[in-house]
Amino acid sequence: MKVGFIGLGAMGKGMAHNLLLKAHEVSVYDHSAEARQAFADLHKMPNCHVATSPAQAAGDAQVLICMLPTTAHSHDALFGQAGAAHALAKGAVVMDMGTGHPVELLQMADELEAIGLHLVDAPVNRAPPEAQTGTLLAMVGGAANHVEVVMPLLECMCDTIHRMGALGTGIRMKLANNYMSMINLLLTAEGLLLAERAGIDRAQAVAIMGASGNGASNGQLTSIFPRKVLADDLTPDFRLGMCLKDITLALELGVSLGLSLNLGAVARNQFALAKSWGREDQDCTAILPLMHEVNASARAAQK
Repeated sequence: MKVGFIGLGAMGKGMAHNLLLKAHEVSVYDHSAEARQAFADLHKMPNCHVATSPAQAAGDAQVLICMLPTTAHSHDALFGQAGAAHALAKGAVVMDMGTGHPVELLQMADELEAIGLHLVDAPVNRAPPEAQTGTLLAMVGGAANHVEVVMPLLECMCDTIHRMGALGTGIRMKLANNYMSMINLLLTAEGLLLAERAGIDRAQAVAIMGASGNGASNGQLTSIFPRKVLADDLTPDFRLGMCLKDITLALELGVSLGLSLNLGAVARNQFALAKSWGREDQDCTAILPLMHEVNASARAAQK
């Protein structure tokens, strides 16, 4: 299949890699020339084409994939300067796989339908290692006939695919999932902070809190934290600044549904500190040293 792929970030580069391995004809684009060159250097394959604009990536594509930070970024790639939308043939499907805004997504779908294009939302879960191995989890929303078009591509990038229902159900599920994930991230950091400040050895605390059958155990403590911050690696798999974006979107969804999401409101305030403490571009698990710093500063102010 001829595919356009926009967004070669931490997740996108692995996803595009797996499409190429399954012999799809893929034209990739990223706003960063460095990212484009790095991808080209690693993929000297006849079915890999590196575009210099979103429109060029769209070319003759049957499906255009956007793996970008926000719906606004996807909209700009489609309708901005040298945008992809008007380069696509009528009937083509756009698959938005980032974590975006549910209302903006439906508005973008209307704009695409007006020019004969169709939208599927298929945000993914898991991390860059799974993107590289093609073992992501996708939550897919869209008309059944449009989802069928993109299924062969999803099967290259994911080992778990949930067909959620109508367009927009994928992103709403992703926001509910990320709401829980962001709170667990902060909860894990604060639990470790409490244990360490109480004089408990960090390794022992992790072993006990992460033990099977312990109610404190969660995926953050048993996989993400040990791989990143507890290994002194804060290079971003998922930026701490993106946590603020995702939990804000989830809280906005909650407001639109008339919900009071108290834990999320508290977590959002903590994630909002990342920028002022210079940690927003570090891995999300940098929430642990951030909590140490914030609490040390508060304690010093009390003296």
